[in-house]
Amino acid sequence: MHDSLYRAPPEGGLLVAPLDEFTAVYHRASGITHLLTEPAPQILAILGDGALSLDALLDRLARDYDLTDGDLTDRDLTDGTREALAARLAELVESGLVERA
Repeated sequence: MHDSLYRAPPEGGLLVAPLDEFTAVYHRASGITHLLTEPAPQILAILGDGALSLDALLDRLARDYDLTDGDLTDRDLTDGTREALAARLAELVESGLVERA
């Protein structure tokens, strides 16, 4: 599923409120409030700009949030980082906060 595109709900579909190390996200369509930790709020923010593939999302996270490790560049991230992002996206899809486009 590496070619899948992911997107957040349409503008106004989420109500987001930072709470210390958590972020409360109210999903208007389901009426459910989710408590999220990094990088989920950042993923939602980026996907709110438009649908992206896993690799494009990883590039944006690396650029916008300095996701690199030590001497790795944002073009040379480890497979573990990619797998971790794929797992987090799967959780967000299961929760209904992200859709496959």
